[in-house]
Amino acid sequence: MEQPYSGTTSHSTDIESSTTQSYPLNDRKLDKLSQEHPGQTEITHPVDIENGNAIPKDGKIHDAVWGTIDEDGPNYRNLGWVRASVLELKTQIGLGVLGLPAVLDTLGFIPGIIVIIVLAVIITWSDLVVGYFKINHPEVYTIADAAHIMFGPIGREIIGFAFWLEVVAIAGASFLSISVAFNTITEHAACTVVWVVVGAVIVAVFASIQTLGKISWLGWVGLVSILSAVITLMIAAGLTDRPSLAPPGDFEIITQVAATPSFVDAINAVSIVVFAYAGTPNFFNIVGEMRDPAQYSKSVVAAQTIITAIYLIVGCVTYHFVGQYIASPALGSAGFTVKKVTYGLALPGLIVGGTLYAHTAAKYVFVRVLRKSRHLSKNTPVHYIVWYAIVGLTCGIGFIIAEAIPFFNDLLSLIGALLGTLICIQMEAYMWMWDNWRSPERGSMKWKLLMVMNICFFIIGCFLLVAGTYAAVVVINDNFKSGTVGGSFSCADNSGN
Repeated sequence: MEQPYSGTTSHSTDIESSTTQSYPLNDRKLDKLSQEHPGQTEITHPVDIENGNAIPKDGKIHDAVWGTIDEDGPNYRNLGWVRASVLELKTQIGLGVLGLPAVLDTLGFIPGIIVIIVLAVIITWSDLVVGYFKINHPEVYTIADAAHIMFGPIGREIIGFAFWLEVVAIAGASFLSISVAFNTITEHAACTVVWVVVGAVIVAVFASIQTLGKISWLGWVGLVSILSAVITLMIAAGLTDRPSLAPPGDFEIITQVAATPSFVDAINAVSIVVFAYAGTPNFFNIVGEMRDPAQYSKSVVAAQTIITAIYLIVGCVTYHFVGQYIASPALGSAGFTVKKVTYGLALPGLIVGGTLYAHTAAKYVFVRVLRKSRHLSKNTPVHYIVWYAIVGLTCGIGFIIAEAIPFFNDLLSLIGALLGTLICIQMEAYMWMWDNWRSPERGSMKWKLLMVMNICFFIIGCFLLVAGTYAAVVVINDNFKSGTVGGSFSCADNSGN
């Protein structure tokens, strides 16, 4: 990686008891930043140390994205690494984990485990690259900002739209899962469209909380909620005599060490795993609101280790006890009564998951609209009107997506293939190559190995994008034609009761 830039700029001020915060930049990047963002390139600045936190001596935070942050507006730089880890966990565990037992059913134990571990390694690297790139380019807040640096204004718009569409689609998928939960708990007491609207409204209320620092407590709620639901599912699956989808009379649970799926089914299963790890777009926002971005890598390693262990345990245990009778989402696999219990436990977590993605999508548009305006970080009427309007619009579009593709696994695989691979694998691999092409370490064995690794990751992402999107479209089209699923904007019960 490039060596830290050790020079100082005219932004330095007199200090008493202080230390210096520096960003690793080379001269080429320093010149570029100075030209593109005059007055926003605080390469170094003095800070006081208070309770282990870096606080600028003037009592204000000067940020390349948010400008000057003080008591006159929300603090967009107030996230510690532990709370960052929790948010990283919650942006992933939720809808994704509920599709993993079906992945093992499609691929078999060994291939399924290998796919989960390989994609965990690839996307963990992508998540780390987000932090490296942010430190090298302080003005970056979203992946669209990174695209602007590498590809210019056109690239920013293309990648920005793909990023925004992905997080809105995932928020929409959470509305769909919330409707399944309400239908299960209430035994379809209302039209499914009504439950989707209820989910969207609840998510919009929580997503309107302005900063990730204030919203991070919801991450704990969501994490405990989803974990308690999947643990209950695993215990119930081990104790029950009959999975909920098992036929009347005698039946046999079949699990396979290695299955022989069709190409379309196999790629769809891989796309669901990509979706399960598709929290990477949110990680830009998380590192962008951390007090100390240098702590970001620690948060990623902790979060990805925990999430992978959870995915493997939940997927393997549930598939072992339920076999081919796995439901979609998986919470409905262990019997009617247990299904109500697990969905009741999971409902807060499903809401929090949707909240984080809706918040991220809305924050992207909000920053784009008000960037370089005093309204971005000040409590003005314009600030609030724009923010609440964008949150409402985001949830409205998520609702339309949820109702247009109203079946869970197929929606997950489509999002994972079409958007997840581009935003979570290909972009980050290219970001590392772009940032390190002229690195002082160029030509060393470490540089060569990392370059080859990122090229391979980029190629894998390209394959999954094309093949996965094709497979998802084929399956969705077949489902609509066969009539095995309800149509768009249908009141039909989607809980499988």
